[in-house]
Amino acid sequence: MFDRLSSLVAALTLVAIAAIFAALAGGDALSIAIIAVAGVAGVAIVYGALPSPLPDPQAPPKIEAPPVSLLRHPDFALWVDQEDEPLIGVADNVVTIVNDAAVRLLGRHIVGADIRTAIRHPAATEWLARIGGDAPLETLNLVDFPRPGQRWTMRIATLSGSERIIFLSDRSAIDAADRMRSDFVANASHELRTPLAAILGYVETLQDMNGEADAPMRHRFLSIIEREARRMQQLVIDLLSISRVEADRFRRPTRPVNLAAIVKTTIAQLQDSEAARPKDIVARLGRSAQPILGDEAQLGQLAHNIISNAMKYGRPGTPVTVELAREGQRVRLSVSDEGEGIAPDHLPRLTERFYRVDEARSRSVGGTGLGLAIVKHISERHQGQLDIESELGKGTKVSVTFPLAADG
Repeated sequence: MFDRLSSLVAALTLVAIAAIFAALAGGDALSIAIIAVAGVAGVAIVYGALPSPLPDPQAPPKIEAPPVSLLRHPDFALWVDQEDEPLIGVADNVVTIVNDAAVRLLGRHIVGADIRTAIRHPAATEWLARIGGDAPLETLNLVDFPRPGQRWTMRIATLSGSERIIFLSDRSAIDAADRMRSDFVANASHELRTPLAAILGYVETLQDMNGEADAPMRHRFLSIIEREARRMQQLVIDLLSISRVEADRFRRPTRPVNLAAIVKTTIAQLQDSEAARPKDIVARLGRSAQPILGDEAQLGQLAHNIISNAMKYGRPGTPVTVELAREGQRVRLSVSDEGEGIAPDHLPRLTERFYRVDEARSRSVGGTGLGLAIVKHISERHQGQLDIESELGKGTKVSVTFPLAADG
């Protein structure tokens, strides 16, 4: 059986033979040309009308190459390992590839497991069950995952076929920062509102008082108003201080200062002020200069807060010991009191804003709850290490170590 190409060759051959016979028979050139053109046209028509060739049953079938799997590409595995947040590759709902962050979060056993059981969270299970559906999968919040108090988000990227990439992002720190900011505003509002309410109440009472008979009471009320106003003033000062310190926390000090001189000046100011127990301060600063890179005003505030806290909460008549000592390439400032001490469960929270061990006592001595929070931020800016040690019935010791300047 002739195929289409063979039929075309045979037809053209017959046309050529017919033209040759016509020429031998004495035909003129015009007749020969007409015969040739007609023959070619006829061949084209016949060729177009012939059916297409049938496939050869003996020939092997053509097999299309399978799509390239991105999850199995070596460059993809290299990229996955460089990602800091957990990343999971899934094919047919089976985990095929994970990075180190995902292993740390979920464990290596999830490789080869069904993704719907690998991430053990009720919301995730329901969300992952809809991977094959037509509905788009929005970013999902995983609350209390993998531990209570934490929050992660999960989103998915669809690849060709049944392959997917699942991204997990830790949002716990962001939530904690939001809660801290909200708590700070609420606590600051409360701390300001309390003395303001007292001031307004006593002012209204004074306005209704008449005559000299009320003079002693008027004097007492005015004293209370003054005390509450000073408390508000100190609170505003501390709020502004902590705001400034936070604004500077990424700017490392570059100016050399003498920590010993700063502490001496702070002690002199406290002894000359109206602070309680000025004679109880015992200074052991040595005679050597202690040069560090620092902000003189902030370091003075740090020393003032630590020493004044010891004076407020230590027992009257007992020493408040202030020491400076070198420890290798660092210098330690420590302040010890002989007060009631602090229970161990309170120690980790002492640097939180507005946290008080004994709220009533703190208010009575004029504490704002921000002193040690300010100390913490100042020490962090100066690359210092803050340590608080306490024993119930014996007292508390607060220490900050700073790196000495290069020429110290």
